[in-house]
Amino acid sequence: MLTTYITAAMRRARYEILPENEGYFGTIDMLPGVWANAASLEVCRDQLQEVLEEWIVLGLRMEHELPEIDGIRLGIQEAA
Repeated sequence: MLTTYITAAMRRARYEILPENEGYFGTIDMLPGVWANAASLEVCRDQLQEVLEEWIVLGLRMEHELPEIDGIRLGIQEAA
């Protein structure tokens, strides 16, 4: 489920070429604070996914409600 969530989120990523050949900027608008910038698009994508993974771990650890993406919800369920 985690991989599916990450894949769905990365499909929503947007990338921009920075002015004056300064590289690329990537973001996932629905996930505040998830962004990256790098010299190449490939590295920007890799960094964005790494930031996303860290954002998810931190959110779960802090018991934040993470947004649903494509019907996928992540959260810690209490044992019955």
